Amino acid sequence: MDDPARIVTHLFLTRALPVLLTRKDSVSRAAGLDVRTPYTDPRLVEYVYNVPWSMKTFDGREKSLLRAIARDLLPGSVLKRVKTAYPSTCDPAYLAALERQARHLAAQDHPVLDIADRTWLGTADPAIPRDRNTIEWILNLAAWLDTYRPTLNL
Repeated sequence: MDDPARIVTHLFLTRALPVLLTRKDSVSRAAGLDVRTPYTDPRLVEYVYNVPWSMKTFDGREKSLLRAIARDLLPGSVLKRVKTAYPSTCDPAYLAALERQARHLAAQDHPVLDIADRTWLGTADPAIPRDRNTIEWILNLAAWLDTYRPTLNL
């Protein structure tokens, strides 16, 4: 299991996916719904896990196999749409709030800055590319460091 893509996939399937499915169950049942996730069927997951990464992304995009299989069943707008993270909010105010929190954190003397780049985190320069997921991870890591106060030996 030396292939980095397989390692990341294995970690997602064994660590992150169970959390997401538990959250999905809790939220949907609280609303009186039973949400189905057919792509998490264990037989399908096991089969696709063993497909080489080059086949899964043969056209340079995520979910290449699924798109190819469904190309005659779905409208082009669905086939061409970019994958969004689950769960995800598209409200621009959310990203703006993350940006404010990141700049505030970068202005502090915080242990997370031993790991994260202060300049990158604190920039408001639109020419410097920043992604929401990385900002969220850094802010979450900062909160975790505040809560548990581990000793970092870097």
